[in-house]
Amino acid sequence: MNRLFKTSLFSLLLTPLAAEEVGDRWGTADREREFYRIVDIPIPKGEVIEAGAFTVLPDDRIAVGTRRGDIFLLSGVDDPKPQPGYQKFATGLDEIFGLSWKDDAFYVTQSGELTRIKDTNKDGRADRFEVVSDVWGYNTYHEYAFGSEFDPKGNLYVALGLSKSYNSWELFRGWALKVTPEGKTIPIASGLRSPGGIGFNEQGALCYIESQGPWNSSCSLKFIEEGSFMGHPASYNWYPYAPNLGKAPPEPTTPSSIIVEKERVPQLDPYAVIFPYIRMGRSLGGFVINNTKGKFGPFENQLFIGDYTQSIVVRATTEQVNGVWQGACYPFREGLSTGILNVQFTPQGRLLCGGTNRGWPVRGLKAYALERLEWTGVMPFEIKTVTITPKGFKITFTKPVEPKTGNDPASYVMSTFTHRYTRGYGGPEIDQTTPKITSATLAKDGLSAVIKLDTLKKGHVHEFDLAALRSSDGGELLHRHAYYTVNEVPK
Repeated sequence: MNRLFKTSLFSLLLTPLAAEEVGDRWGTADREREFYRIVDIPIPKGEVIEAGAFTVLPDDRIAVGTRRGDIFLLSGVDDPKPQPGYQKFATGLDEIFGLSWKDDAFYVTQSGELTRIKDTNKDGRADRFEVVSDVWGYNTYHEYAFGSEFDPKGNLYVALGLSKSYNSWELFRGWALKVTPEGKTIPIASGLRSPGGIGFNEQGALCYIESQGPWNSSCSLKFIEEGSFMGHPASYNWYPYAPNLGKAPPEPTTPSSIIVEKERVPQLDPYAVIFPYIRMGRSLGGFVINNTKGKFGPFENQLFIGDYTQSIVVRATTEQVNGVWQGACYPFREGLSTGILNVQFTPQGRLLCGGTNRGWPVRGLKAYALERLEWTGVMPFEIKTVTITPKGFKITFTKPVEPKTGNDPASYVMSTFTHRYTRGYGGPEIDQTTPKITSATLAKDGLSAVIKLDTLKKGHVHEFDLAALRSSDGGELLHRHAYYTVNEVPK
């Protein structure tokens, strides 16, 4: 039995799709297409393109790295009715989940190494493959490796999945590494479980997507600083190989909570944004910042993240409070054709989405696909951002809210929950509370509202249901929910 079939069969037996995942994820698919249409990017007959990584080249072509180990160069992706040209630049690599371009070379993160790939004779095909870093081990299919774009100093970052959900059998599995321009590899953080992507937020801070599983009751966005511990202790065995970080942190106790364990384990990095399981994704993947200067609508400087299992794209915003990262997530677009592994904005401000159904169950019906999301130019009525205040939250909107509902505290329905921090696989939402909203004040222009609560719960996800709000032209919110993770409260 080959590895591909074993992986798919094993995963399907373990993780069948729940009945509630059939049909609309948020019940808004018909309305979403009015604002963001899905455009198919045809794939040449006979080619299998399971996109795991993208980068935009200086000549505006899109480079696509695939799980099968190919790199394709695409032209014409932004055409009104795309029939792009495909050029196979390289092949023979292994599950590409990181792709960057610098100094006329690709830097490719694949399962076993970071590789620099060049076309030295300029014939359009790779002819030089150079190892940049291969300090980590590789043994089993679960040991994925994800790579970032370059930071301003020329460093790349690699996030390494565990050998399996509870084990780190190979060197630095479950770690984040920094690779310097000189090729030096520096371990910077432990405790990763199964990353889905690594990169930077709009403020340039390094973060990664973590998958639901042991010590992680939902998928989340976490921020990485040198010396931090991301929550899963299986990778403690490699601290002797990371002398720059000293001794391993104390073992977390279980069951517990992040708030409690943060006091015991100072290196523990809390979840910055929790994506409530099922409601906001089941297996989030790669992400990208919207820097399109309005070409993609009203969500500039926000993170867009694909979800594999549910074939959706969600949004997230982040902020730093008392030195700790936290933020909110929001529904965006469902109905994509396959499991989304990665996303990338094109030069014309469309969101290119790609992936596969290989390995785990997927809502989308295609085995693999490339599609782009494009703004129709029609402004949706959406929750744009949620940010925290000392007594509650400020909510901004993409269109003005009419005063009657906007100034009524009853229009803002809220609840909170948290998760146990435990070695068990996933976990239920617990300790639910219903905060009392004591006031709601809509700005004169209707584009923001400040709500005050009787209490803010640290360590809890604060869920917003704003179905009662109406825009100044009488419209309902396209997506009525948002979810803010409170780690700290501003002073």
